[in-house]
Amino acid sequence: MAETERPTHPASADDAWARTARHASRTTFFFDFDGVLSPITKKPGDSQPVAAVPAVLERLATKVGRVAIVSARPVDFLRDRFPTLTHVDFFGLYGLEMLHEGEVVTKPAALDYVEPMKALDAAARAAFHEPVEVEYKRLSVALHFRNCPERAAEVEQWAHERAEREGLKIQGGRMVVELKPPVNQDKGMVITETVRDSATAWYFGDDMSDIRAFDALRAREAADPGFFGMAIAVANNETGAEVSDAADLTLVSPEAVAKFINDGLNRF
Repeated sequence: MAETERPTHPASADDAWARTARHASRTTFFFDFDGVLSPITKKPGDSQPVAAVPAVLERLATKVGRVAIVSARPVDFLRDRFPTLTHVDFFGLYGLEMLHEGEVVTKPAALDYVEPMKALDAAARAAFHEPVEVEYKRLSVALHFRNCPERAAEVEQWAHERAEREGLKIQGGRMVVELKPPVNQDKGMVITETVRDSATAWYFGDDMSDIRAFDALRAREAADPGFFGMAIAVANNETGAEVSDAADLTLVSPEAVAKFINDGLNRF
């Protein structure tokens, strides 16, 4: 491949879209959900994609090789939010789940934690009431303190003590702490596995867990000079600075993500 086809970082949007158009059939787009396709909400169950997103993703899926949503949410949650999407893959719970041929496939190593997570959910609900929000995800339990940031230390201490006692992993995020099975799985690993046959890949994220996905794109570039990855941050006042520092470009909101994709597709 000619050196001129290897944009340097940070690449301009024009350069990245031009390369994507040239390699569309071997391009993959990845999106986080919360904060990227949906605004962050006070209650985690209230999150919905912005109005323009489903149609934009469906249009994108007809132009490139693959489109996937890679989220901390369970696959069933994503499927409920996108009932009309037929050409978009869902990776839930950082890749512990994926939607394959209409069925939710779970990483075998995580299945032993279904019952323990039910018990943990009950313990969390006994320990915390609103304004702390307890979110049960089948294979993890998230404790949201967005509505009571003054209780962050208390919630995080409880989570860390339970994780240590029960041999679980901790995942921090935007005003949330999550307890997960001790299974080696994160968003970066999803990207590493999925881009093996891609020439170009984009990842859109807004939180600390998304930086691992950015890193996976960089690692792929280092291993394969013919591969190009584009890391896009979505601005916020909680983790935005760190995520933007790791990205090539920053967009201001989920609405801006939908417009950016739609405008980019007009260049094909």
